[in-house]
Amino acid sequence: MKFAIQVNEGPYQHQASDSAYFFTKAALEKGHEIFRVFFYHDGVNNSTNLTTPPQDDRNIVERWAELAEQHNLDMVVCVAAAQRRGIVDEGEAKRNGKDATNIREPFRISGLGQLVEAAIQSDRLVVFGD
Repeated sequence: MKFAIQVNEGPYQHQASDSAYFFTKAALEKGHEIFRVFFYHDGVNNSTNLTTPPQDDRNIVERWAELAEQHNLDMVVCVAAAQRRGIVDEGEAKRNGKDATNIREPFRISGLGQLVEAAIQSDRLVVFGD
């Protein structure tokens, strides 16, 4: 089965990111395909390179990045939600006159069209968070 995953909550305020991560990991281990993981609303905070949890806590951003790199996942961050929350890649920094970036590789910023495409191309769209 081919899944699209939508994450609507930040990494530490809600269980949604953890649940999405473990669902995605389990689906991949069972041989399913993940078409795309789309981070929306506060979920875009899962992509910031500036997250530094205590050493004895889980690093959710790093977990997502490692899973994406291991399985070549397409990790898309909603551009409008990212702009509102200060998540910036090189293109957005240049376009908006910012002097720094803070998005973690392999996340990328794009528009809602990527979510629509993922829903169309996948067998199921699974949404985590409100």
